[in-house]
Amino acid sequence: MKVIEHRYLLPFVLVTSLFALWGLANNMTDTLLAAFRKIMQMSDTQTSFIQMAFYGAYFCLALPAALFIRRHSYKSGVILGLLMYATGAILFLPAAWTESYLFYLVAIYIMAAGCSVLETTANPYIMSMGSAETATRRLNIAQSFNPIGSIVGILVSKYFILQDISLYSVSGTYAFLGAVLLVIMLVMLFVRMPEGKDAAGESSLSSTFRRLLRNKHYAWGVVAQFFYVGAQICVWSFTIRLVMHELGHVESEAATLYLASIVGFCASRFVYTWLMKFVAPARLLFWGGVLSALSTLAVVVASGWTCVVALVLVSVFMSLMFPTIYGIALGSLTSGAAADGCPASADAADGCAVSSGDVKIGASGLIMAILGGALLTPVQGIVSDLAGINQSYLVPFGCFLVVMVYAQSCKKT
Repeated sequence: MKVIEHRYLLPFVLVTSLFALWGLANNMTDTLLAAFRKIMQMSDTQTSFIQMAFYGAYFCLALPAALFIRRHSYKSGVILGLLMYATGAILFLPAAWTESYLFYLVAIYIMAAGCSVLETTANPYIMSMGSAETATRRLNIAQSFNPIGSIVGILVSKYFILQDISLYSVSGTYAFLGAVLLVIMLVMLFVRMPEGKDAAGESSLSSTFRRLLRNKHYAWGVVAQFFYVGAQICVWSFTIRLVMHELGHVESEAATLYLASIVGFCASRFVYTWLMKFVAPARLLFWGGVLSALSTLAVVVASGWTCVVALVLVSVFMSLMFPTIYGIALGSLTSGAAADGCPASADAADGCAVSSGDVKIGASGLIMAILGGALLTPVQGIVSDLAGINQSYLVPFGCFLVVMVYAQSCKKT
Protein backbone atom coordinates (compact mmCIF):
# COMPACT_ATOMS: atom_id res chain seq x y z
CA MET A 1 0.00 0.00 0.00
CA LYS A 2 1.39 3.38 -1.04
CA VAL A 3 2.16 5.83 1.76
CA ILE A 4 1.59 8.80 -0.59
CA GLU A 5 -0.86 8.35 -3.45
CA HIS A 6 -0.11 10.07 -6.76
CA ARG A 7 -3.22 12.26 -6.62
CA TYR A 8 -2.05 13.75 -3.32
CA LEU A 9 1.61 14.21 -4.27
CA LEU A 10 1.57 17.96 -5.05
CA PRO A 11 -0.57 18.94 -2.01
CA PHE A 12 1.64 16.71 0.15
CA VAL A 13 4.81 18.44 -1.06
CA LEU A 14 3.38 21.93 -0.55
CA VAL A 15 1.99 21.26 2.92
CA THR A 16 5.16 19.42 3.95
CA SER A 17 7.17 22.55 3.14
CA LEU A 18 5.28 24.31 5.94
CA PHE A 19 6.75 21.87 8.47
CA ALA A 20 10.19 23.36 7.80
CA LEU A 21 8.87 26.88 8.40
CA TRP A 22 7.75 26.35 11.98
CA GLY A 23 10.88 24.27 12.64
CA LEU A 24 12.83 27.37 11.63
CA ALA A 25 10.90 29.50 14.14
CA ASN A 26 11.18 26.96 16.95
CA ASN A 27 14.94 26.68 16.86
CA MET A 28 15.70 30.32 16.19
CA THR A 29 13.67 31.01 19.32
CA ASP A 30 15.72 28.46 21.31
CA THR A 31 18.87 30.49 20.61
CA LEU A 32 17.17 33.67 21.86
CA LEU A 33 17.49 32.44 25.44
CA ALA A 34 21.28 32.59 25.23
CA ALA A 35 21.17 35.90 23.31
CA PHE A 36 18.86 37.74 25.72
CA ARG A 37 20.70 36.34 28.74
CA LYS A 38 23.81 38.12 27.46
CA ILE A 39 22.19 41.29 26.07
CA MET A 40 19.95 42.04 29.05
CA GLN A 41 21.88 40.25 31.83
CA MET A 42 19.00 37.92 32.68
CA SER A 43 18.75 34.74 34.74
CA ASP A 44 17.73 31.38 33.24
CA THR A 45 14.30 31.82 34.81
CA GLN A 46 13.80 35.24 33.17
CA THR A 47 14.91 34.11 29.72
CA SER A 48 12.55 31.12 29.93
CA PHE A 49 9.66 33.61 29.56
CA ILE A 50 10.54 33.55 25.84
CA GLN A 51 9.44 29.92 25.69
CA MET A 52 6.38 30.71 27.80
CA ALA A 53 5.33 33.32 25.24
CA PHE A 54 6.09 31.06 22.27
CA TYR A 55 4.46 27.87 23.45
CA GLY A 56 1.74 29.67 25.37
CA ALA A 57 0.60 31.05 22.02
CA TYR A 58 0.44 27.52 20.66
CA PHE A 59 -1.96 26.60 23.45
CA CYS A 60 -4.17 29.67 23.05
CA LEU A 61 -4.49 29.59 19.25
CA ALA A 62 -4.80 25.87 18.49
CA LEU A 63 -8.53 25.54 19.23
CA PRO A 64 -9.51 28.81 17.47
CA ALA A 65 -7.45 27.63 14.50
CA ALA A 66 -9.31 24.29 14.45
CA LEU A 67 -12.65 26.11 14.54
CA PHE A 68 -11.47 28.39 11.73
CA ILE A 69 -10.47 25.56 9.38
CA ARG A 70 -13.58 23.62 10.39
CA ARG A 71 -15.68 26.54 9.17
CA HIS A 72 -13.55 27.52 6.18
CA SER A 73 -10.78 25.30 4.72
CA TYR A 74 -7.27 24.00 5.19
CA LYS A 75 -5.95 26.50 2.65
CA SER A 76 -7.53 29.38 4.56
CA GLY A 77 -5.77 28.14 7.69
CA VAL A 78 -2.42 28.11 5.87
CA ILE A 79 -2.84 31.70 4.67
CA LEU A 80 -3.92 32.94 8.11
CA GLY A 81 -1.01 31.17 9.79
CA LEU A 82 1.57 32.60 7.39
CA LEU A 83 0.18 36.13 7.81
CA MET A 84 0.38 35.98 11.62
CA TYR A 85 3.83 34.37 11.54
CA ALA A 86 5.15 37.13 9.26
CA THR A 87 3.54 39.91 11.33
CA GLY A 88 5.15 38.69 14.54
CA ALA A 89 8.58 38.41 12.92
CA ILE A 90 8.41 41.94 11.49
CA LEU A 91 7.38 43.32 14.91
CA PHE A 92 10.89 42.48 16.14
CA LEU A 93 12.04 45.76 14.54
CA PRO A 94 9.91 48.13 16.66
CA ALA A 95 10.78 45.94 19.67
CA ALA A 96 14.45 46.77 19.06
CA TRP A 97 13.69 50.48 18.69
CA THR A 98 11.92 50.53 22.07
CA GLU A 99 14.47 48.15 23.68
CA SER A 100 11.54 46.53 25.48
CA TYR A 101 11.68 42.88 26.53
CA LEU A 102 7.88 42.91 26.88
CA PHE A 103 7.53 44.10 23.27
CA TYR A 104 9.75 41.21 22.17
CA LEU A 105 7.55 38.78 24.08
CA VAL A 106 4.46 40.19 22.33
CA ALA A 107 6.15 39.81 18.92
CA ILE A 108 7.18 36.24 19.77
CA TYR A 109 3.61 35.48 20.90
CA ILE A 110 2.10 36.69 17.59
CA MET A 111 4.72 34.84 15.55
CA ALA A 112 4.10 31.61 17.49
CA ALA A 113 0.34 32.08 17.11
CA GLY A 114 0.88 31.88 13.36
CA CYS A 115 2.95 28.72 13.79
CA SER A 116 0.15 27.25 15.91
CA VAL A 117 -2.38 27.87 13.14
CA LEU A 118 -0.02 26.27 10.59
CA GLU A 119 0.56 23.18 12.72
CA THR A 120 -3.11 22.75 13.57
CA THR A 121 -3.87 22.88 9.85
CA ALA A 122 -1.00 20.87 8.39
CA ASN A 123 -0.84 17.81 10.66
CA PRO A 124 -4.38 16.46 10.14
CA TYR A 125 -4.25 17.50 6.49
CA ILE A 126 -1.20 15.29 5.91
CA MET A 127 -2.84 12.38 7.74
CA SER A 128 -5.96 12.71 5.57
CA MET A 129 -4.00 12.35 2.30
CA GLY A 130 -4.38 8.59 1.93
CA SER A 131 -5.32 5.50 3.89
CA ALA A 132 -5.60 5.43 7.68
CA GLU A 133 -3.20 2.47 7.81
CA THR A 134 -0.29 4.57 6.52
CA ALA A 135 -1.25 7.84 8.23
CA THR A 136 1.37 7.68 11.00
CA ARG A 137 4.16 6.87 8.52
CA ARG A 138 2.98 9.67 6.23
CA LEU A 139 3.05 12.13 9.13
CA ASN A 140 6.54 10.98 10.12
CA ILE A 141 7.74 11.65 6.56
CA ALA A 142 6.28 15.16 6.60
CA GLN A 143 7.58 15.81 10.11
CA SER A 144 11.06 14.78 8.93
CA PHE A 145 11.26 18.12 7.14
CA ASN A 146 10.59 19.97 10.38
CA PRO A 147 14.16 19.48 11.68
CA ILE A 148 15.52 20.53 8.28
CA GLY A 149 13.94 23.91 9.00
CA SER A 150 15.41 23.65 12.48
CA ILE A 151 18.90 23.19 11.02
CA VAL A 152 18.44 26.28 8.85
CA GLY A 153 17.20 28.17 11.93
CA ILE A 154 20.29 27.25 13.92
CA LEU A 155 22.63 28.23 11.06
CA VAL A 156 20.84 31.56 10.69
CA SER A 157 21.10 32.13 14.45
CA LYS A 158 24.76 31.09 14.56
CA TYR A 159 25.93 33.39 11.77
CA PHE A 160 23.48 36.32 12.02
CA ILE A 161 22.61 36.51 15.73
CA LEU A 162 25.17 34.78 17.94
CA GLN A 163 28.29 35.96 16.11
CA ASP A 164 27.59 39.58 17.06
CA ILE A 165 24.91 39.56 19.73
CA SER A 166 22.82 42.74 19.83
CA LEU A 167 19.16 43.72 19.68
CA TYR A 168 19.55 44.79 16.06
CA SER A 169 21.21 41.56 14.92
CA VAL A 170 18.26 39.69 16.48
CA SER A 171 15.57 41.99 15.11
CA GLY A 172 17.00 42.44 11.62
CA THR A 173 17.19 38.68 11.15
CA TYR A 174 13.58 38.15 12.20
CA ALA A 175 12.30 41.05 10.12
CA PHE A 176 13.96 39.58 7.02
CA LEU A 177 12.30 36.24 7.79
CA GLY A 178 8.96 38.06 7.99
CA ALA A 179 9.46 39.53 4.52
CA VAL A 180 10.24 36.06 3.11
CA LEU A 181 7.10 34.67 4.73
CA LEU A 182 4.95 37.32 3.08
CA VAL A 183 6.29 36.25 -0.31
CA ILE A 184 5.52 32.59 0.49
CA MET A 185 2.02 33.58 1.56
CA LEU A 186 1.40 35.34 -1.77
CA VAL A 187 2.56 32.23 -3.65
CA MET A 188 0.23 30.01 -1.61
CA LEU A 189 -2.69 32.31 -2.39
CA PHE A 190 -2.45 31.39 -6.07
CA VAL A 191 -1.74 27.66 -5.68
CA ARG A 192 -4.67 25.35 -6.38
CA MET A 193 -5.13 22.91 -3.48
CA PRO A 194 -7.94 20.73 -2.10
CA GLU A 195 -10.02 22.84 0.24
CA GLY A 196 -10.59 20.13 2.85
CA LYS A 197 -13.85 21.68 4.08
CA ASP A 198 -16.39 19.44 5.81
CA ALA A 199 -19.28 18.60 3.53
CA ALA A 200 -21.49 17.15 6.26
CA GLY A 201 -23.14 19.01 9.10
CA GLU A 202 -21.09 19.65 12.20
CA SER A 203 -21.98 18.50 15.69
CA SER A 204 -21.77 20.77 18.71
CA LEU A 205 -18.45 21.36 20.43
CA SER A 206 -19.71 19.85 23.68
CA SER A 207 -20.57 16.53 22.03
CA THR A 208 -17.26 16.59 20.17
CA PHE A 209 -15.34 17.06 23.43
CA ARG A 210 -17.30 14.23 25.07
CA ARG A 211 -16.41 11.85 22.26
CA LEU A 212 -12.75 12.84 22.38
CA LEU A 213 -12.46 12.45 26.14
CA ARG A 214 -14.04 8.97 26.03
CA ASN A 215 -11.21 7.79 23.78
CA LYS A 216 -8.38 6.80 26.13
CA HIS A 217 -5.74 6.56 23.42
CA TYR A 218 -6.56 10.11 22.35
CA ALA A 219 -6.97 11.67 25.82
CA TRP A 220 -3.79 10.15 27.24
CA GLY A 221 -2.05 10.96 23.95
CA VAL A 222 -2.65 14.64 24.68
CA VAL A 223 -1.05 14.15 28.12
CA ALA A 224 1.93 12.31 26.61
CA GLN A 225 2.34 15.03 23.99
CA PHE A 226 2.34 17.71 26.71
CA PHE A 227 5.23 16.01 28.49
CA TYR A 228 7.12 15.15 25.31
CA VAL A 229 7.07 18.73 24.02
CA GLY A 230 8.07 19.91 27.46
CA ALA A 231 11.04 17.53 27.34
CA GLN A 232 12.09 18.56 23.85
CA ILE A 233 11.99 22.27 24.59
CA CYS A 234 13.76 21.81 27.91
CA VAL A 235 16.55 19.79 26.26
CA TRP A 236 17.08 22.27 23.41
CA SER A 237 16.51 25.52 25.30
CA PHE A 238 19.44 24.88 27.60
CA THR A 239 21.72 23.02 25.18
CA ILE A 240 23.88 26.06 24.39
CA ARG A 241 24.14 26.97 28.07
CA LEU A 242 25.11 23.42 29.04
CA VAL A 243 27.79 23.17 26.35
CA MET A 244 29.21 26.52 27.46
CA HIS A 245 29.22 25.26 31.06
CA GLU A 246 30.85 21.90 30.30
CA LEU A 247 33.32 22.85 27.56
CA GLY A 248 33.89 26.56 28.14
CA HIS A 249 32.72 27.54 24.65
CA VAL A 250 31.26 30.92 23.67
CA GLU A 251 27.69 31.11 22.30
CA SER A 252 28.53 30.78 18.61
CA GLU A 253 30.80 27.77 19.23
CA ALA A 254 28.22 26.09 21.46
CA ALA A 255 25.63 26.58 18.69
CA THR A 256 27.68 24.19 16.53
CA LEU A 257 27.02 21.35 18.97
CA TYR A 258 23.38 22.40 19.15
CA LEU A 259 23.36 22.04 15.36
CA ALA A 260 24.83 18.53 15.72
CA SER A 261 21.88 17.65 17.97
CA ILE A 262 19.37 18.83 15.38
CA VAL A 263 21.15 17.03 12.53
CA GLY A 264 21.04 13.82 14.58
CA PHE A 265 17.36 14.48 15.32
CA CYS A 266 16.64 14.93 11.61
CA ALA A 267 18.59 11.89 10.42
CA SER A 268 17.15 9.55 13.05
CA ARG A 269 13.59 10.56 12.17
CA PHE A 270 14.12 9.20 8.65
CA VAL A 271 15.53 6.02 10.21
CA TYR A 272 12.53 5.68 12.53
CA THR A 273 10.14 6.19 9.59
CA TRP A 274 11.88 3.37 7.70
CA LEU A 275 11.75 1.10 10.78
CA MET A 276 7.98 1.57 10.97
CA LYS A 277 7.73 -0.69 7.92
CA PHE A 278 8.80 -3.54 10.23
CA VAL A 279 8.08 -2.43 13.81
CA ALA A 280 4.81 -1.11 15.25
CA PRO A 281 4.91 2.65 15.99
CA ALA A 282 3.97 2.14 19.67
CA ARG A 283 6.87 -0.29 20.18
CA LEU A 284 9.32 2.13 18.58
CA LEU A 285 7.91 4.93 20.73
CA PHE A 286 8.50 2.89 23.89
CA TRP A 287 12.15 2.12 23.11
CA GLY A 288 12.74 5.70 22.00
CA GLY A 289 11.47 6.75 25.43
CA VAL A 290 13.76 4.29 27.21
CA LEU A 291 16.89 5.44 25.35
CA SER A 292 15.99 9.13 25.70
CA ALA A 293 15.48 8.76 29.46
CA LEU A 294 18.81 6.95 29.90
CA SER A 295 20.68 9.56 27.84
CA THR A 296 19.08 12.39 29.83
CA LEU A 297 20.09 10.73 33.08
CA ALA A 298 23.67 10.58 31.76
CA VAL A 299 23.54 14.36 31.20
CA VAL A 300 22.67 14.78 34.88
CA VAL A 301 25.48 12.62 36.28
CA ALA A 302 28.28 12.99 33.70
CA SER A 303 30.58 15.89 32.86
CA GLY A 304 32.70 17.22 29.98
CA TRP A 305 32.43 15.56 26.59
CA THR A 306 30.59 12.53 28.02
CA CYS A 307 27.81 14.84 29.16
CA VAL A 308 27.70 16.68 25.82
CA VAL A 309 27.62 13.47 23.74
CA ALA A 310 24.77 12.16 25.92
CA LEU A 311 22.94 15.43 25.30
CA VAL A 312 23.27 14.99 21.53
CA LEU A 313 22.00 11.40 21.83
CA VAL A 314 18.85 12.59 23.58
CA SER A 315 17.88 14.40 20.35
CA VAL A 316 18.68 11.32 18.28
CA PHE A 317 16.47 9.02 20.36
CA MET A 318 13.49 11.35 20.91
CA SER A 319 13.00 12.38 17.27
CA LEU A 320 10.08 10.06 16.52
CA MET A 321 7.99 11.11 19.52
CA PHE A 322 5.92 14.07 18.36
CA PRO A 323 4.59 12.62 15.08
CA THR A 324 4.22 9.13 16.53
CA ILE A 325 2.22 10.24 19.58
CA TYR A 326 0.21 12.48 17.28
CA GLY A 327 -0.40 9.68 14.77
CA ILE A 328 -1.40 7.10 17.39
CA ALA A 329 -3.71 9.51 19.24
CA LEU A 330 -5.39 11.06 16.20
CA GLY A 331 -5.46 7.75 14.34
CA SER A 332 -7.44 6.24 17.23
CA LEU A 333 -10.30 8.58 16.30
CA THR A 334 -10.73 6.99 12.89
CA SER A 335 -9.82 3.36 13.58
CA GLY A 336 -13.25 2.12 14.61
CA ALA A 337 -15.49 3.54 17.31
CA ALA A 338 -14.24 6.83 18.66
CA ALA A 339 -14.66 6.08 22.31
CA ASP A 340 -13.81 3.18 24.58
CA GLY A 341 -17.05 1.40 25.41
CA CYS A 342 -18.85 2.56 22.26
CA PRO A 343 -20.31 -0.24 20.14
CA ALA A 344 -19.06 -0.70 16.59
CA SER A 345 -22.52 0.24 15.33
CA ALA A 346 -22.59 3.53 17.25
CA ASP A 347 -23.92 6.57 15.42
CA ALA A 348 -23.91 10.29 16.02
CA ALA A 349 -26.97 10.10 18.24
CA ASP A 350 -25.05 7.82 20.61
CA GLY A 351 -22.36 10.45 20.97
CA CYS A 352 -19.77 8.00 19.61
CA ALA A 353 -19.42 8.41 15.84
CA VAL A 354 -16.51 10.53 14.65
CA SER A 355 -16.75 13.24 11.98
CA SER A 356 -13.95 14.98 10.12
CA GLY A 357 -14.81 18.02 12.24
CA ASP A 358 -14.05 15.95 15.34
CA VAL A 359 -10.66 15.05 13.91
CA LYS A 360 -9.85 18.75 13.39
CA ILE A 361 -10.82 19.57 16.97
CA GLY A 362 -8.86 16.54 18.14
CA ALA A 363 -5.86 17.78 16.21
CA SER A 364 -6.07 21.11 18.01
CA GLY A 365 -5.92 19.31 21.36
CA LEU A 366 -2.65 17.67 20.38
CA ILE A 367 -1.27 21.05 19.32
CA MET A 368 -2.51 22.68 22.53
CA ALA A 369 -0.43 20.08 24.34
CA ILE A 370 2.58 22.04 23.13
CA LEU A 371 1.80 24.14 26.21
CA GLY A 372 4.20 21.71 27.91
CA GLY A 373 7.03 23.70 26.35
CA ALA A 374 5.73 26.88 28.00
CA LEU A 375 5.15 25.44 31.47
CA LEU A 376 8.00 22.97 31.92
CA THR A 377 10.85 25.13 30.55
CA PRO A 378 10.49 27.68 33.41
CA VAL A 379 10.51 24.74 35.85
CA GLN A 380 13.84 23.66 34.38
CA GLY A 381 15.07 27.27 34.55
CA ILE A 382 14.23 27.42 38.27
CA VAL A 383 15.98 24.09 38.93
CA SER A 384 19.00 25.33 36.96
CA ASP A 385 19.23 28.55 39.02
CA LEU A 386 18.84 26.67 42.31
CA ALA A 387 20.71 23.38 41.77
CA GLY A 388 22.77 23.69 38.57
CA ILE A 389 22.19 23.25 34.86
CA ASN A 390 23.10 19.54 34.80
CA GLN A 391 20.60 18.73 37.55
CA SER A 392 17.91 20.67 35.69
CA TYR A 393 17.81 17.86 33.12
CA LEU A 394 15.93 15.76 35.66
CA VAL A 395 12.87 17.66 34.38
CA PRO A 396 12.98 16.20 30.83
CA PHE A 397 14.01 12.83 32.31
CA GLY A 398 10.68 12.68 34.15
CA CYS A 399 8.85 13.70 30.97
CA PHE A 400 10.33 10.80 29.00
CA LEU A 401 9.09 8.39 31.67
CA VAL A 402 5.52 9.60 30.96
CA VAL A 403 5.99 8.94 27.23
CA MET A 404 7.23 5.43 28.03
CA VAL A 405 4.09 4.70 30.08
CA TYR A 406 1.85 5.93 27.24
CA ALA A 407 3.70 3.85 24.66
CA GLN A 408 3.47 0.77 26.86
CA SER A 409 -0.29 1.22 27.23
CA CYS A 410 -0.65 1.49 23.44
CA LYS A 411 1.44 -1.66 22.89
CA LYS A 412 -1.06 -3.67 24.93
CA THR A 413 -4.02 -2.87 22.70
